[in-house]
Amino acid sequence: MKAHPYDGKLSAVVRLFLAVSVIVITVTSFIAAGGTMTGTHVLLKLHPYIFFIGFGNLAILILNRYLTAAIYPELTIDPVKQQRYIYTVILALVMITVAVVMEWPLLKALTGLMLMLLVAGPIREIFTTLSIPKIWKEVSVRYYIFDVLFLLNANLGLFTLGLKEAFPHQTIIPFFVTQSSYFLGSSFPLSISVMGFLYTYAWSKSSKRELIKRLFSLWFYIFVGGVLLFLIVILAGYYSGMMLISHILLFGVMALLGSFAIYLYNFFKQNFHHPALAFLLSGLALLFATSGFGIMNIYFMKGLPFGTFPPLRPDRMWIYHAHTHAALLGWITCSFIGMIYIVLPSIVRSNSLELLRSDSVLSAILSEGSRKKAFRQLTVLLLAATAIILAFFLDNHMMLSISGFVFGCSVYFLNINLQQEQ
Repeated sequence: MKAHPYDGKLSAVVRLFLAVSVIVITVTSFIAAGGTMTGTHVLLKLHPYIFFIGFGNLAILILNRYLTAAIYPELTIDPVKQQRYIYTVILALVMITVAVVMEWPLLKALTGLMLMLLVAGPIREIFTTLSIPKIWKEVSVRYYIFDVLFLLNANLGLFTLGLKEAFPHQTIIPFFVTQSSYFLGSSFPLSISVMGFLYTYAWSKSSKRELIKRLFSLWFYIFVGGVLLFLIVILAGYYSGMMLISHILLFGVMALLGSFAIYLYNFFKQNFHHPALAFLLSGLALLFATSGFGIMNIYFMKGLPFGTFPPLRPDRMWIYHAHTHAALLGWITCSFIGMIYIVLPSIVRSNSLELLRSDSVLSAILSEGSRKKAFRQLTVLLLAATAIILAFFLDNHMMLSISGFVFGCSVYFLNINLQQEQ
């Protein structure tokens, strides 16, 4: 999608969102790889903030809003306002970079406060436009809107984390407000939107629509409720509760992965090889890996209070890093690239959300050449993500650095491939 000057159209904002989002993930990968190669602690400390503040907020404020508005047209899209959201997130990235490098915790708190106010606007629009019964009527909308609420909570976590670092001896900030809890809370908003997307554009088209709707409605309560309950039991140090919830979520992910693999096989057999669906399946596969590493993580952290640093013994830290990176590089990044390959070309072609509302949303919008390149991109991305996890196990910093650079380049190819489509 060739970059154009902002022209007040929806398609122009989509191009801006694509460019900024891809650059954020690429820069995050390069910062992490560079920090590992040079042993620069500040870069290693900075890179997760860049990912969650940059991509986390953009994905929910922009992409999530398109998905919600595609179901409820009365939730209108204001391109000018969305452009302001993107520029505000860019400002937040500058602020958090300065805050981390200069060790200014109050600036970190100010960044969180600014992002809270930013997210409060869309939340107000949602609840003044849609009634609670209307929100609850559509299964996927529940996922989308809860994601916005989780994002507000994540930004609140950044705000309180900055205050706690600035005033460490004040007891008003709860003990569980730590850097780890902020990153943990920031990862949930991105996860929930993907579940809603999978239902809307895959399973809801099934011939057994009513059964699928009931199952995904049940999964909503299990997934969202399980995430909230997991946060409580991990803070309470309730080992059995953590194991029980994590295994329930693992079995749910296994069911999703198996059923989506069958759906993808039938789609490829009856239609054509859609790279977006392959990215989404890869994301689910790495969510399964994330869940497995998470259970191992819980097993080895038994007896350690939440917030302990490091969270595991040094010889087991590879499990912790494998868990977090399988989630961020695999589940979240793969899934959102798949979503982008469906959503963004659909919007740019019509300068509206009409294609997203139609049954042809999974049609061959991308050219055959771009689809083949997307599959190659997925191959490189998966190899790099696997190498990163293996590098943690082997404690091989050189392998970790090279894999990080390759992963960042494979993500940036999304921008190149979609530019060629326009």
